[in-house]
Amino acid sequence: MTVSSRSISGIARLGRGRLVAATAAAATVALVAAACGGSTTGGSSGTPASAAAGGAVPAQYDLKAAGCPSTIVLQSDWNPESEHGGQYQLLGPNPSIDTKKKSVTSELVAHGGVDTGVKLQIRAGGPAIGFQTVTSQLYADNSITIGYVSTDEQIQLSKTQPTVALLAGLEKSPQIIQWDPASHPDFKTIADIGKTDTKVLYFQGAAYMDYFTGAGILKKSQIDGSYDGTPTNFVASGGKYAVQGFATSEPYTWSHEVRSWDKPLKYQLVADAGFNFYQQAIGVRADKEAALKPCLTKLIPIMQQAIVDFVGNPGATNKLIVDLVNKYNNGWTYSDGVADYAVSTMKSLGIIGDGATPTLGDFDSARVQQLIGILTPIYDKEGKPAKAGLVPTDLYDNSFLDTKIGLTS
Repeated sequence: MTVSSRSISGIARLGRGRLVAATAAAATVALVAAACGGSTTGGSSGTPASAAAGGAVPAQYDLKAAGCPSTIVLQSDWNPESEHGGQYQLLGPNPSIDTKKKSVTSELVAHGGVDTGVKLQIRAGGPAIGFQTVTSQLYADNSITIGYVSTDEQIQLSKTQPTVALLAGLEKSPQIIQWDPASHPDFKTIADIGKTDTKVLYFQGAAYMDYFTGAGILKKSQIDGSYDGTPTNFVASGGKYAVQGFATSEPYTWSHEVRSWDKPLKYQLVADAGFNFYQQAIGVRADKEAALKPCLTKLIPIMQQAIVDFVGNPGATNKLIVDLVNKYNNGWTYSDGVADYAVSTMKSLGIIGDGATPTLGDFDSARVQQLIGILTPIYDKEGKPAKAGLVPTDLYDNSFLDTKIGLTS
């Protein structure tokens, strides 16, 4: 079961960071899906694709000829999970698993299992990198090729550590505010919570909460930044509190795998309440984009198609993800049940989707501009000013996308 949550900003500001809090959870949480140890390297029991046997690599998939690194390194923002499925889909058979460094490496395979001539290494984030931001890792470690970035983090760091997002792996953030429908039968939206004095638990410093209180959606008097990532305080309140979470996780785990709660939850996506940021997008350091252009021109469409392939048939990749979590064994647990639930939820809520165009993964300029308008004054107030004159195209580049690849095309 899940014993953590994720923050958008604050002390553990990871864009998609989550704090592991197994100790605090022990009093109230029954660990159903226990993690197990693994060897330093080893094959996975589930593999997402089979590399083509022999023969020349088709030109459209030849990443080696495109000048890509012999091993493309992707820095993720958390432990393996189904939200990352489109990227784990790219790993070929028999991946090498490093349980100490929390990384997995294999041939990078394109649609149909075609070997691209290079390897892919996916590194876990969160506890594996001391809860640092992915952006900080991109700037500290030159071996990292690409990493997960989010619009809020990009805006905040646009002056000091600029990044460019190239592929929106998630059309919507799965971030939510959730509540007990038995205790609050009248709640349908986050704004409904704000019409009451219901306490809302969240990680201190989250940018979306500054937006909610500034816009009058929630009251400053009702928010509580003491959330530690466990259901302890929520359960102790008897469901009287509301609490942050992720649509792809807590509504399932707390109602199926947390014995001290074991009841349904209702929620609204933060995105649907007005804070519609891009989360977990594939990005690069701004100063490396030009040099990587030949590589990215071929890599990004391969990554687009991998997301489509994962959503269409997630079984083998979800099996790999659960296996990796077990082998990493760092306090985070992930069951087959939540993996399956995450995929179905992402599909039903449009968390993975084509957005306003038929193209999977493109960025909307008006949406990014709205976020610049929301977040720039917040970060100015915090003494972390964004780049002067920041415009949407400083933060994303749609030019590498294949406009013909989409979930509905």
